[in-house]
Amino acid sequence: MRVLMISKACLVGIYQRKLEELARLPDVTLKVLVPPSWNDRGGRVPLERVHTERYDLGAIPIAFNGNYHLHFYPDLGRHVRAFRPDIVHIDEEPYNLATWQAMRLARAVGAKALFFTWQNLLRRYPPPFRWMEAYNYRHAACAIAGNQEAVAVLRAKGFAGPVAVIPQFGVDTDRFAPANGMPDPAAPFTVGFIGRMVPEKGVGLLLDAMAGLGGEWRLMYLGDGPARAELEAHVRAMGLASRVAFQSRVPSVEMPAYLRRLHVLALPSVTRPNWKEQFGRVLIEAMACSVPVVGSSSGEIPNVIGDAGLVFPEGDVEALRAALERLRDDRALWQRLAAAGRARVLAEFTHAQVAQKTYRVYQETLGGR
Repeated sequence: MRVLMISKACLVGIYQRKLEELARLPDVTLKVLVPPSWNDRGGRVPLERVHTERYDLGAIPIAFNGNYHLHFYPDLGRHVRAFRPDIVHIDEEPYNLATWQAMRLARAVGAKALFFTWQNLLRRYPPPFRWMEAYNYRHAACAIAGNQEAVAVLRAKGFAGPVAVIPQFGVDTDRFAPANGMPDPAAPFTVGFIGRMVPEKGVGLLLDAMAGLGGEWRLMYLGDGPARAELEAHVRAMGLASRVAFQSRVPSVEMPAYLRRLHVLALPSVTRPNWKEQFGRVLIEAMACSVPVVGSSSGEIPNVIGDAGLVFPEGDVEALRAALERLRDDRALWQRLAAAGRARVLAEFTHAQVAQKTYRVYQETLGGR
């Protein structure tokens, strides 16, 4: 089984563990193509070569770097023809130019192709994206959806092929592991947010919730984005600069150490007409480190957390504050959720499990089912 994957997401070193797990499976010869870097909205993401055993990880030139819908790979055809894959795994949304490009190249060499989607809102796109999407729907052997609502979107838009619900990546539970012992009860109650600093992620909501907490506490923001400058100014105006810290993104391999500094990880996302939370990967990373999580009811968050954390109605500052207070004041609850989060990740969200589920999709695709 010769599998060619095209994925800008696999620039991130900790995500490459899934690729090693895939390459370990029977009869898999895996080649993964990524750009040398990706100009994300939060800044440039360089290629990290962290987990590179058993498969070929290659960097190829990219055109329109940073444009989600219009980027493509000028040399991709040469690589497809040289590798002669049985399956082309396109780690992109079906309405993107890169997906259309790879789908056409896969058909040209007789390979089966599949795409990945997070899209959990029913959105109609103008030409040429609508045309590319329709082409990919017609010719994809199957699709992988990152959340349950994305399946409904695919069906509503006319995709009739098989769909498997699998997270894009799992968690390396050796790297993302608990700290030794519980946090020092004398230390300030420390809550963290990790992600893009935009209003829809609830960054201001979290600050408002924390500002009403009594006692000693700290709030740590890790990330960049357009809301950060205004939020920093708001912190200063509230006189909370000594309690609230801001830090830009860190290399992916440093994330576990950052998470282990927290008592709680919060993801207070707020649904917008054009966006709602598609998964919340930072939740499973925190859970793997036995850091209890609090998330809003936006999108896929409740399905990710299950009964291993606290979920509050999105947009409700008082409910968020109450959830944080429960975890601060109830040590038994904190311990129970810390253990439950780790157990849930081990049961459902490891890289090995994601790789096994993806492998079954490959087998079924080549089997013609």
